[in-house]
Amino acid sequence: MNMQTIFPKKLKPGDTIRIIAPSQSMAIISQQTQKFANRILKNFGFKVTFGKHVNETDKMQSSSVKSRLDDLHEAFADPTVKGIFTAIGGYNCNQLLDYINWDIINKNPKIFCGYSDITALNNAIFTKTGLTTYSGPHYSTFGRKHDNKYTEEYFRNCLMTDSPYEIKASKRWDDRKWYIDQEDRTSYTNKGPVVINKGQAEGTIIGDNLGTLGLLKGTEYFPDLTHSILFLEDCDSSAHPVEFDRNLQALIQQPNFDKVRCIVIGRFEKAAKMSKEMLTYIIKTKKELTKIPVIANVDFGHTDPKITFPIGGAVSIVAEDNNTRITITKH
Repeated sequence: MNMQTIFPKKLKPGDTIRIIAPSQSMAIISQQTQKFANRILKNFGFKVTFGKHVNETDKMQSSSVKSRLDDLHEAFADPTVKGIFTAIGGYNCNQLLDYINWDIINKNPKIFCGYSDITALNNAIFTKTGLTTYSGPHYSTFGRKHDNKYTEEYFRNCLMTDSPYEIKASKRWDDRKWYIDQEDRTSYTNKGPVVINKGQAEGTIIGDNLGTLGLLKGTEYFPDLTHSILFLEDCDSSAHPVEFDRNLQALIQQPNFDKVRCIVIGRFEKAAKMSKEMLTYIIKTKKELTKIPVIANVDFGHTDPKITFPIGGAVSIVAEDNNTRITITKH
């Protein structure tokens, strides 16, 4: 990590935030969900604004590269905008990377937050500019009517304060399709983090969605793994044991993986059929992981609720059976 890390200014009530759609179009988000999201973000004290092209929709339920770039560049260049949030994830924001004007981002560092497909942008921005970005809720995530307080708490901890914060496990979790039925309250007891390999570590957070991070392999946008702590999660069929196993193996084969200090794995959806025993087997069969701590079942990824954490920020890890602590020390 040779480039100097830049930490953007924190958000505060009264700040203007901008919603952009660098992946799928905001048009796929229901009006009801948007109404809830607007209300929650205004409760934080933010003035919510939108990119000019967020509702454009093409055959891929996205919009042109030019439209998405225009909104990205304008959001960073606008001095009144203090934070940029992605509308929703998808599959194609890596189309933008070769065309981004990195100088605009360099000259206008500010909070940029999203997850899933946005992993490509988060890690590319950090790699090319040194600007810390954030894996956290989309605009659409705030459209969840029930059981979102934990998500809101960690959003505030990370993006509205400078203080270190410890990641405490949520009491319950779910992977319900709340955007279809807001009154479905199905949830499960959260048993907390699972220690697969014991140990302690400190380092720089890299990662988020494993499959999307893999799209950057072999490009100038893939982050340096030196002294890193990898936060990894995956979704749907990509998180099935055989897919997760080979995607993790491909990451292990990247330059400087031997300098990775720890792996923190986000919670899997039920559909992934990833048991504690299977995940332990996958980790234990990889000799490259035997000497570093590995923790699983942490509150991030494609289940709810979820934390917000900094890509490029610093974290301290203690992985012991009865004393597991994950503390974000700089964000």
